[in-house]
Amino acid sequence: MENKPKIIQLPKILDRRGNLSVIEEWKEIPFKIERTYWIYDVPGGEARGGHAYKENQEFIVALSGSFDVILDDGKERQTYSLNRSYYGLYVPKGIWREMNNFSTNSLALILSSTGFNQEDYLYDYEQFKTFIHA
Repeated sequence: MENKPKIIQLPKILDRRGNLSVIEEWKEIPFKIERTYWIYDVPGGEARGGHAYKENQEFIVALSGSFDVILDDGKERQTYSLNRSYYGLYVPKGIWREMNNFSTNSLALILSSTGFNQEDYLYDYEQFKTFIHA
């Protein structure tokens, strides 16, 4: 898989009793899952993210509701609107990300390639640009 952000459609198993989708490491996503977390109860008008990772890769799914993910590679910004539980957004390392426009009762699931490491975060945009051009 190329090392660029990309929407990935997940397998859908359709059933009259309810549908099911699956994410498997190294299959639907290009990394081993080391950490899973979710974002919920975001107040109206609030944003999440506002950082990049030096090493961590992520896969973001809107399990419920909708939200936008704005990705910035230092040259170009692109907005991805997530609103279906059967596709997600692959975010490679070294990409600035912000999340906003959360709908009421939205639930964002994030699968990460690394465990939590404060040293992996780039919170300052100018520092991020210096890092990606180094």
